[in-house]
Amino acid sequence: MPAADLELTVLMPCLNEAQTLAACIRKARACVERLGVAAEVLVADNGSTDDSRAIALREGARVIDVPVRGYGAALYHGARAARGMSRRLLKFSGGSGDGPYYATFSSARTSPSC
Repeated sequence: MPAADLELTVLMPCLNEAQTLAACIRKARACVERLGVAAEVLVADNGSTDDSRAIALREGARVIDVPVRGYGAALYHGARAARGMSRRLLKFSGGSGDGPYYATFSSARTSPSC
């Protein structure tokens, strides 16, 4: 999908998240698909030494390498690389249910944040 058509970027800072990353990406993608929001899932990898990068790519996320360690650096570089008109950062977990994510994604059309 061309970047100009993206309404939303779901940003996931990442450092060695192989255990939960696939579930988190699937949950985000399912929410935006159900809402009909044109979106990307962007993983800002902060130097993972596990399989996080490969998992993110396999799940269809776009991955960027963040050259500086730290959560703030992952947020900063991820936000700069985001292609969506609106950006949402969520602290994802692999648990069940997607109510909070659904509500946040659905607000992307009515209250964009950049």
